[in-house]
Amino acid sequence: MRNNRAMTLRRHRIAVLALDHVVGLDLGTPAQVFGTARDADLTPLYTVEVCSPGARPVRSSGGYQVLPDHGLELLATADTVVVPGIHGGTPLTDGTLDAEVAEALRAAYHRGARVMSICTGAFVLAAAGLLDGRRATTHWGYAERFRRLHPAVDLDPDVLFIHDDQLLTSAGVAAGLDLCLHVIRTDHGSEVANRAARRCVVPPWRDGGQAQYIERPVPRAADASTAAAREWARQRLHEPVTLRDLAEQARMSVRTFTRRFRSETGLSPAQWLLQQRTDHARLLLETTDLTVDQVARRCGFGTAAALRQQLHLRIGVAPSAYRRAFRRQPEPA
Repeated sequence: MRNNRAMTLRRHRIAVLALDHVVGLDLGTPAQVFGTARDADLTPLYTVEVCSPGARPVRSSGGYQVLPDHGLELLATADTVVVPGIHGGTPLTDGTLDAEVAEALRAAYHRGARVMSICTGAFVLAAAGLLDGRRATTHWGYAERFRRLHPAVDLDPDVLFIHDDQLLTSAGVAAGLDLCLHVIRTDHGSEVANRAARRCVVPPWRDGGQAQYIERPVPRAADASTAAAREWARQRLHEPVTLRDLAEQARMSVRTFTRRFRSETGLSPAQWLLQQRTDHARLLLETTDLTVDQVARRCGFGTAAALRQQLHLRIGVAPSAYRRAFRRQPEPA
């Protein structure tokens, strides 16, 4: 019989496809995030390698060249293919793609590989014909151009990422981090994803349906003053927490606190608290044997019915179904 150690000998292989004008941050994100994913024994769970057509050097948008170790043959054996964003080239100008690259992407998809894009990498997947008739996203600033070049794609530019079966697309820049963590969470559960997020010093979870931050002003450092109150609330999710309680922790009036809280998080205090409670409930469902009633009480929902309603609204499943889908079962002895 197999054991956990034997299973880790075959790591999930990720191929990152670098094309001309590749965005440096997008190119480095998969290696950084997937490279930090470890099991309980600290064994790496993924290998990440970079390829380009002919293993040739490609130009980056940052003014330097990238020299990949592999050619397109890497896509033929990868379990997951990631296409980073690009800031130039025919996929952005006229919606076309080199025939060799398009065929390699289609072949990877049709043999069952997971194919995902970061930011304007969605233009590459669309040019390869993989997104027609599907829901996808990209950076909001490129939405109009994307719709003009690829009218057959159901574009939603208002979300962080979209997971549509084998195809996953994300919005710009930091949304690529969210998508990679989502994949780790899907593959290995929230404990592994949270550990990877801590190593990368990023939030462990932002729901894919969360709105992109479109032309929203960044708060001045002096205004970023609700963090302590948020941390205080996170430690008391099982207790009633009111808006006045939060404002008092921040030593502000309710009105000032609400305004600054929204400028920092993009959410109202009530929305943020509900999101924290839901995320904590998901963690408990994945990692504990607590009953649904116990999870609901520990997360501040009070009743299983209230928890069930929130999970259904956010991710469309009941607590028991979520636990079956995301909880990793122990290997047979």
